Amino acid sequence: MANNQGPQGNYDPAGSTQMFRAFVDEGAPQASRQAPAPAGPRVGLIVGVAAAVLIVVAVAWLALA
Repeated sequence: MANNQGPQGNYDPAGSTQMFRAFVDEGAPQASRQAPAPAGPRVGLIVGVAAAVLIVVAVAWLALA
């Protein structure tokens, strides 16, 4: 275990934080950090906006007809 005591005997929280980060980074695969964003949500957003526009046009057509 690391000695987290500074020269004056003060507790150094960075020592435990560095150990925790090393533990977390050790188990993470490198490929998942640079994963590209999926295109699925973007396509769903475009379809949703198009459907909303069509609904507004249909309601306006029914109201003015």
